Amino acid sequence: MTQTASATATYTVLDIEKVVRRVKADLVMIADSTGGWTSEKTQHYAHDVELLAKAGFLRYVDVTLLSNGIEVKATRFDVDTEAGGLTSSRPGGVLWPRVVAAELRIVLGYTSAYTLAAREAMKSKLNVGWITSTADTSHGALKAAGGRDYASNAYGMQRRDWAA
Repeated sequence: MTQTASATATYTVLDIEKVVRRVKADLVMIADSTGGWTSEKTQHYAHDVELLAKAGFLRYVDVTLLSNGIEVKATRFDVDTEAGGLTSSRPGGVLWPRVVAAELRIVLGYTSAYTLAAREAMKSKLNVGWITSTADTSHGALKAAGGRDYASNAYGMQRRDWAA
């Protein structure tokens, strides 16, 4: 006798909102502890992250703290639309340092669904005038420093951290 089984994990806009709320909390903590972004700027970034995630266009969010152009700390949130096996953590962790000549860089990665037509349709809804980046987000000069997962049903983001 042969049996087959399959399961499909699903998620809703509410699941995306729950996950993105945790990412937003991390962005606020990073901005506050480093002094790298104003509260308004942080809210603009968080708004756009949520909007792009809900539309299915967001693949990752990468945030890097630089001091005089040198990477000090980094975090990357990778979208996982089959996150049924992830256990959701609380946002936060170790506070990021205040450094000399601090600069916070945010780079977004997009899904293949974010076509030129989709970009044009989204442009007026976004708070930030996003531009193409050539920044190296491999964080090769930093060491892996843990991470955490944020998930709701099958939607999640896996956060990976790096530090000097």
